[in-house]
Amino acid sequence: MREIFNRVEDDGSNVNIEVKLDAEEYREGNPWLFSVFIKYDASKENEDFYEFLETKESLIRALEHGAKALYVGMRIVDGWSELYYYAPDSRELDIIAKKQLSDTGYLYESNVVRDSKWDFFHSQLLPTEIELHHIQSSKIIFLLLEEGDTLMDVREVEHYIVFDTPSQKQRFLDKVLDMGYTFKDDLSNEDYEHGVAITKEHNVTFDEVKTVVEELFALIKKENAYYEGWSTVLITDEEE
Repeated sequence: MREIFNRVEDDGSNVNIEVKLDAEEYREGNPWLFSVFIKYDASKENEDFYEFLETKESLIRALEHGAKALYVGMRIVDGWSELYYYAPDSRELDIIAKKQLSDTGYLYESNVVRDSKWDFFHSQLLPTEIELHHIQSSKIIFLLLEEGDTLMDVREVEHYIVFDTPSQKQRFLDKVLDMGYTFKDDLSNEDYEHGVAITKEHNVTFDEVKTVVEELFALIKKENAYYEGWSTVLITDEEE
C-alpha cells in the first residue's frame, strides 16, 4: 500500500513523500538501491501532472517486470521527483530507465548503490510514528470532507491513549487536564487494560489536528504510552 505524507526536515524545508509501507517484506534478496531523479515537481498538479504520473507508473511497471526492481517510494525535493527502487542486482537498471525516459523530454539522472540493510528506506522514506498518525488524520479528514463537513466548526474531538500501568495513566491525566482537555471515559479490552478517552473542543482542519496530536504525542511519549488516534462527529450545513 502506498501512503503520501509531508515531512519537515531539520533545515525547515518541506519534503513530500510517497512510500510503499509493505515494501520491507521484500527486503531479502534486494540489496541494491536504484534511484531515478526526474526534473519535475510532482507536488504541483498543473496541466502536465497526469502526463508525469503516466511516465512514473510506466517506469515502475518496466522495472518491476520480471522482478528487476521493486518500487519503494518517491521524494519530491527542490523541483525533482526522486523515485526509489530496491533490486536483486545492479544490471540493466540504467538501461531500462533510459529506454522509458529518453523520449519523454524530462531531464533525469539515475544511480545505483548497495544498501543491503535498507538504511535509505528507513531514514528517508519510512514514516515515523507521529507521521503515521498524521497519515491517519488525513484519511479521517478526507472522509469528513467527502460527507460535506467544512472542518471549520469547533466540535468535541475524542483522543484515545493506552498505558502499560495505571500510574502512567494517572500521571498523564493530571497533566493533560490542566491543558484544557476533559476526561471522557476509561477504556479496556482484550488487548489493553489501561486506556483512556479524553476530549477537547477544536476544529478539524489538518493544521489544527496536527497541532493537537503533536501536543498530546509529546506528553504521551514521556509516559511511554501509546496514542491510538482520534474521532469526532460530522457537522454539515444541513445540521446547522
